[in-house]
Amino acid sequence: MQAELVVDGRDGVGESPVWLEREQALYWVDIPGRKVHRWTAADAQLRSWNTGEMTGCIAPHAAGGWIAAMETGVFRMQLGNNGASATTQLAPVAHTLPGMRFNDGRCDRQGRFIAGTMLMDMAAGRPAGRLYSYGRDGALRVLAGELLVSNGLAFSADGATMYLSDSHPAVQQVWAFDYNTETGTPSNRRLFIDMNPLPGRPDGAAVDEEGCYWICANDAGLVHRFTPQGKLDRSLEVPVKKPAMCAFGGARLDTLFVTSIRPAGDVSDQPLAGGLFALQPGVRGLPEPAFIP
Repeated sequence: MQAELVVDGRDGVGESPVWLEREQALYWVDIPGRKVHRWTAADAQLRSWNTGEMTGCIAPHAAGGWIAAMETGVFRMQLGNNGASATTQLAPVAHTLPGMRFNDGRCDRQGRFIAGTMLMDMAAGRPAGRLYSYGRDGALRVLAGELLVSNGLAFSADGATMYLSDSHPAVQQVWAFDYNTETGTPSNRRLFIDMNPLPGRPDGAAVDEEGCYWICANDAGLVHRFTPQGKLDRSLEVPVKKPAMCAFGGARLDTLFVTSIRPAGDVSDQPLAGGLFALQPGVRGLPEPAFIP
């Protein structure tokens, strides 16, 4: 299956793709570039907005605009007409160590915003990351800790199972949790996928309408699909080494968009690194939930 280049964006770390159905557009972020991008399917036009801080992830806000996990906390974000964004902090975060930021995240099926943190110096290998939940009460609540690089967050169609990965080379595992949809509390953490014997590190993820879990295999140029039982079902190739996160979009939610990372240094062997790609996986995804204040 051939991956199509959608945008030759050259993002430092392209992350958090979100398909906005009412606009038929894909939004995503470039974390170190401090950018939010928007690509519209009808005209293939790209727009970008600057953000004041590095933004790890975004999710639609039910009242308009976006909710975003940035360096210093959770923010409400509005994208203006002049290429700038306006942000209002909703909840500050007390990082466990200096030099941390938010990374992967999304809303659960009930409209709570869930996002994890990481130490930007990955080589330090310190489990300082936490998974946080921000809900209607305005409080930032810790759901899980002892993470090196929080990633791979996704929810089953009924919202009763939460998936979470740690993409650090020292871990490379994905866990499943029972998720109480009324309280937003995960429990019964168990190993779902051990990626150590498989190609690639587990990065950003999505769930399709058949309940299968798609996860980018960073460093391997692949996107893996796992059954609800954790069995590897198939792997699709992208023409870059570091796919970062995938999301379903398109008019029928049957296109799998994949963001990627453009590492520093020589990329002559992967000139499209940092681009946005599209795959036709033969299955549909699920609509992305919005944050409900």
